[in-house]
Amino acid sequence: MKIYSNDKLIKRNHRLGNIFSISALVILGVGMYLSYKMATDLTKVIISYACLIGGFLIFQMGTFFLNRWGRSPRPDEILSQSLKGLDDKYTLYHYMTPLSHLLVGPGGVAVLLPYGQKGILRYDENKKEWKQYGGNWFLKVFGQEGLGRPTSEAKYNQEDLERYLSRIGADINTVKPFTLLVFTNDDVKIEGKGSPVEFVAAAKLKDYLRKKGKENPIDVERVVELIGIKE
Repeated sequence: MKIYSNDKLIKRNHRLGNIFSISALVILGVGMYLSYKMATDLTKVIISYACLIGGFLIFQMGTFFLNRWGRSPRPDEILSQSLKGLDDKYTLYHYMTPLSHLLVGPGGVAVLLPYGQKGILRYDENKKEWKQYGGNWFLKVFGQEGLGRPTSEAKYNQEDLERYLSRIGADINTVKPFTLLVFTNDDVKIEGKGSPVEFVAAAKLKDYLRKKGKENPIDVERVVELIGIKE
């Protein structure tokens, strides 16, 4: 299997994550100091609350960056490891195209969307979206990015993928673009009945793609040529 990664982007965003996190701790510290030591001064009380709110928001930004580009194994590392053993008909691009994780293989051109949350991930057919149940509340707030809206994210990524393929001259009808939710945490239970988006656990990703590749395989070399990324 061929893997291309934008190492410069990964290092830069890792550095940004550290800067955001350290800055947030400093701002939160200032806010706590002002709130305890100068509680009678209205101006300083307002400043302290602004620091606490701003520090929390900046901390969340740091968590966002570090979860993606800082803490190992990163999402790109987990995806690469999950696909280890596939042959050279498969090419994986991390942050090298407009899609964060783009896979070209016999089964089609896919956007891989990794989610590392634990607990129960269940598709709610009434609300038309995935929900997370269980897991550590503290980690959800301070150490782990929220689940977000996977179905909506998949829809937007699918649109971006089709636009990208059209722009490079690939025939969408023949390259079979699709978006795949990949749940990467070992401590997750997936209940996806009714999901309009394809999904799979990272441990089963390789088998899933091999099976998909046996059904009317695409011209992989042509797509890789159009993407044009080389060593």
